Amino acid sequence: MFKKILFGAVSIVALTIGAAQAEDLKEFRIGILGGENEADRLRSFQCLVDKLPSVLGVEKVSLFPAADYDGTVQGLLGGTLDYAELGASAYAKVYLENKDAVEPILTTVQTDGSTGYYSIMVARADSGIKTLADMKGKKLGFADPDSTSGYLIPVTSLPKDIGADVKTYFASTGFGGGHEQLVLEVLKGTFDAGTTWGSGVGAFKDGYTSGNLRKMVDKGILDMDDLVELWKSPLIPNGPIVVRTSLDAGIKAKFKDFMVSLPQSDPACFASIQGGDYKSFTEVTPAFYQPIIDARKAKIGS
Repeated sequence: MFKKILFGAVSIVALTIGAAQAEDLKEFRIGILGGENEADRLRSFQCLVDKLPSVLGVEKVSLFPAADYDGTVQGLLGGTLDYAELGASAYAKVYLENKDAVEPILTTVQTDGSTGYYSIMVARADSGIKTLADMKGKKLGFADPDSTSGYLIPVTSLPKDIGADVKTYFASTGFGGGHEQLVLEVLKGTFDAGTTWGSGVGAFKDGYTSGNLRKMVDKGILDMDDLVELWKSPLIPNGPIVVRTSLDAGIKAKFKDFMVSLPQSDPACFASIQGGDYKSFTEVTPAFYQPIIDARKAKIGS
């Protein structure tokens, strides 16, 4: 009993100190997932560095681009980041380790009004691989262990479509080091096919309206004529915008209001940070991601 009381007292003190620090926040820290080269990620979020200091009343906004998904996850769990945009599986990892570390507040709405996207398996157009059946006995690449579309959904959904376990159907599997790098590795021939993500809205030949393929097309590093689509997953919940739970309530409210208005107030900034065409943001809670949380817990653990 004494240990429980002591632990509770320490927790209350820690929360009180955290709240006091948040109320006197000088720096707003943005975590950026891996999966794209660092210079492009920094460039995409620069508009927030320019705009948020005056909006939030902080001295500066800093960007922290992680080498991989887990770098951002650990920053959120450690309380060293104030805001990040996660995939659903990366959020599930945070939630399963500490459900009180962050709050999901918003997610994106696609141009067709949906709040989801797809895992998409692609292969080189000149490889002779045209269907999922053609991938039997071939090498499959995943994007990142903490990616929803790049790993969790393929390994849980593909067995239904191939009638076998992923490990036995494909000759081998591996990771490409992020979505952009994975597609480049497919083009190089390191993998016969790989799983990345896209809105599924619009045309494949354009890289769809948003997602990794579209971002690569827009940057001029991908010609969609070089790829063929082999498989598309069931709809996946769009990933959340999360904020540190212990962040001052006033700053949370200002940040949320700013983000909700961003598609109208600065469409270019909105498109830049989201990487493609989206309609708006909508509110979400942890319940929106419960199926992904359950899937990750069952397949990976945490």
